[in-house]
Amino acid sequence: MESQLSQSANVPKRASDTALSMATAMDLKLFKVFKAVVESGGFTAAQSELNIGLAAISKQISDLEIRLGMRLCTRGREKFGLTEQGKVIYQASLDLFSALDEFRGRLGNVRGELLGDLNIAVIDNTCSDPNSPLVRVLQDWQAKAPKARMRLSVAPLEEIEQGILKGQFAAGIVPVYTDKHEFEVLSMYKETSELYCSCDHSFFNLNDDEIDDAKLSQAEYIEHVYANHQDKFRPLGPRNISAIATQVEAVAMLVLTGRYLGHLPTHWAKHYVDRGQMRSVKPKRFRVTTPFKLLHKPTGRSNPLLDVFLEILQQHLANNVAILANGA
Repeated sequence: MESQLSQSANVPKRASDTALSMATAMDLKLFKVFKAVVESGGFTAAQSELNIGLAAISKQISDLEIRLGMRLCTRGREKFGLTEQGKVIYQASLDLFSALDEFRGRLGNVRGELLGDLNIAVIDNTCSDPNSPLVRVLQDWQAKAPKARMRLSVAPLEEIEQGILKGQFAAGIVPVYTDKHEFEVLSMYKETSELYCSCDHSFFNLNDDEIDDAKLSQAEYIEHVYANHQDKFRPLGPRNISAIATQVEAVAMLVLTGRYLGHLPTHWAKHYVDRGQMRSVKPKRFRVTTPFKLLHKPTGRSNPLLDVFLEILQQHLANNVAILANGA
């Protein structure tokens, strides 16, 4: 006996036609659930985002599959993943909700209000950097758009870049190691990093002049995967990479074991330095700066919420430049 899904799949119908008719009827709830499941990485993780139970999420995804006549994802005992058709529908849903946000923005302009959601992503462990104006920008943005909703996500660098290109995020604030020709780029600030060891490392109680090249060449280092800054180890030449980390916190955990040296942002490592758990190793030699920039994809569409965010950010950056100039 054929299932309801398999029967509906026998009807020759383009997914775009069905999705369009559903959107025209403003039946967007199922697409919203599907989008949340994909971006959360599965049914279970989406429960907190949607504030509904697992059974309800499963039923709504099944309903969407039946209405579209196609299977969108794997679930159950299988690891969650999108089918090829599911990938197409997910991208289409991003376009759909982007268009709705544009509609809300135009409606808000007529009313003199800023409405809708603004999705911004930022790299991990940057909140403590005094050079970052993000918190102050968010405060001013909230004051100018009290009826709008900010959706702020913390994600790895690659996910942020891909999310911007796919339309999941309107913009992202990230460290930039190479030119980003596919994005509109706004320079924000520079983050300072230094090479650290823990109090359990043999370097901790040595003076910097006692840590010569011979000792450095024997030390073990952490490779920070997405932060492989070309200047970080240039003075060292070949080095012993014996650990790999993908995020700042992971680098810190490995440093704290007492075995490795690793680069950390100075603002983030300060907590451990103040407690006597870490120290910087030869900072004059190994200090590096990394530019942080806001990336967004030029779409040709108006996004009033993003426009206001960029306007506020640029004002803060201009004020910072003026303060530095007056201080000089």
